[in-house]
Amino acid sequence: MSQTIVIATKNKGKVNEFAQALEHLQIEVKSLLDYPSIGDIIEDGDSFEANAKIKAKQAAEILGVPVLADDSGLSVNALNGEPGIYSARYAGEGASDEQNNEKLIANLQKLNMSLPEYSFPDGAKALSHAKFHCALALYFPEQDNFIIAHGEVKGVITDKPHGYGGFGYDPHFWLPQLNCTMAELTKAQKNEISHRAAALKQLIPLLKQLYK
Repeated sequence: MSQTIVIATKNKGKVNEFAQALEHLQIEVKSLLDYPSIGDIIEDGDSFEANAKIKAKQAAEILGVPVLADDSGLSVNALNGEPGIYSARYAGEGASDEQNNEKLIANLQKLNMSLPEYSFPDGAKALSHAKFHCALALYFPEQDNFIIAHGEVKGVITDKPHGYGGFGYDPHFWLPQLNCTMAELTKAQKNEISHRAAALKQLIPLLKQLYK
């Protein structure tokens, strides 16, 4: 079993998050930042898991070592699961976080719905229940085998943003159990309760069995 796992991302923050989660295992963690010759991998799957598997397998077949990939996004109940796998490009290719959030809130406001059980001091409205979902896929090229893990965190979407941390839809994703949005969490708090953290908590016990 290779003692190296490559994280299929060029996002430094995500690399650090995975490296911290795996640091107690005897595994060398690298990322696609260490292999600049590998270009962008087209994610054309129909689910978070399918996209994670595509990224992991393609990179692993090139590098010949196990590769861990994730795909994640926001699913909003009132929008029948949108933006889902299109979360990062909801407002179009190359869309900014602000543009994606603007489209999300506009689409929800068209429905003229709200969740009256939630109230906010600034008059914000809760528009829909939602969840962040993460799928992790770890592919072993020598065995042609995947390990899959899933994680999610539930909340509600507010029409007004709260907080300045995080990224993506975090300022509009309210966590009732913590009485704040994802954007108001500290980095340590987010790494503890996020959808990616939940998926990693499933994955790590499986890795411990393999990397004893």
